[in-house]
Amino acid sequence: MIPIAIPLLDKEEADAAREAVLSGWVSQGPQVAAFEREFAALVGAPHACAVSNCTTALHVALTAANIGPGDEVITASHSFIATANCIKYCGATPVFVDIDPDSYNIDPDRVAEAITSRTRAIVAVHQMGMPCDLAALAAFADRHGLILIEDAACAAGSEVRVNGHWERIGKPHGRIACFSFHPRKVITTGEGGMLTTADAELDRKFRLLRQHGMSVPDTVRHGSAQVIFEDYLMVGFNYRMTDIQASVGRKQLERLSELVARRRSLASRYTELLGNIEGLILPFEPQWARSNWQSYCVRLPDGVDQKVLMQRFLDQGIATRRGIMCAHRERPYSNDKRPHDLRQSELAQDHSILLPLYAQMTEENQVLIAETLKKELQV
Repeated sequence: MIPIAIPLLDKEEADAAREAVLSGWVSQGPQVAAFEREFAALVGAPHACAVSNCTTALHVALTAANIGPGDEVITASHSFIATANCIKYCGATPVFVDIDPDSYNIDPDRVAEAITSRTRAIVAVHQMGMPCDLAALAAFADRHGLILIEDAACAAGSEVRVNGHWERIGKPHGRIACFSFHPRKVITTGEGGMLTTADAELDRKFRLLRQHGMSVPDTVRHGSAQVIFEDYLMVGFNYRMTDIQASVGRKQLERLSELVARRRSLASRYTELLGNIEGLILPFEPQWARSNWQSYCVRLPDGVDQKVLMQRFLDQGIATRRGIMCAHRERPYSNDKRPHDLRQSELAQDHSILLPLYAQMTEENQVLIAETLKKELQV
């Protein structure tokens, strides 16, 4: 079986987790603090705050930005449903706009059409690791006094060119960027998330919100020679990352550049193998973007049944996934007012498939996948 993805975890990660377990400190502690420092340094962010997953990262980001009932947040429906759900958690209204069909990312022109007097923020997704048009979105957010939050769940290691220099996603371009370390991502801690920002006050709020609003972290209280009584300064959550996860994450960070280079090579090889299939649309990478190629998504030729093709692949031992879901089609959002056309989002979901991509793939794997696709499309 060729799976859709396999995390690259080895003896180094196992040894790090063992050391964390044997240390006696397994919840949020010194490993989490070290992971935060190292992640911030790697992406070029002044602050990084670890949490339990990217869904909680997005919820904390919106809460810290004071998004609440009566507010509207512009975002893409074409994203995992967590993007929209986190807006709902805050009592705000997600306003879905369409994507650019080339990049599968939110279309800045559609964002401009959706703004109202209630608009407070934009949540822009770097879909499948492909950076969205941050320059246009950041400039638009600044002009209109909006908060730009990056859903960078898939984008650890991706880069954008800013003023002639390549910068990693996570260096503050908007106000906040949120990452996932799920096993389908380029680096993993099993579950886990991270928020980055240049705003020290926002970072302070993140740290309160992730731990029930507690004024004194456990590490400070347990390490003090004096008795300390903590206060609870706000209604917060239990969104902490464990030290076991963070110890694995630190080892994964050491691999990140190597993993991205490998995935970029694999994506390039896919493009060579699939470039002559008539009607098949391959991924597009703008000149100002470097994707980490968390996924390799192809748009199928007209008339091809997505589900039938995926089943034929599965019958031959090759896993695929359908195009990224659209939240507005799911039950929690299907009855909501939909003022903006989402045709490109729906086409992307219905006519695209994700091919297997992971660092351990062999040349034989890729050739087999390409030949299977050609055969099924009768090329």
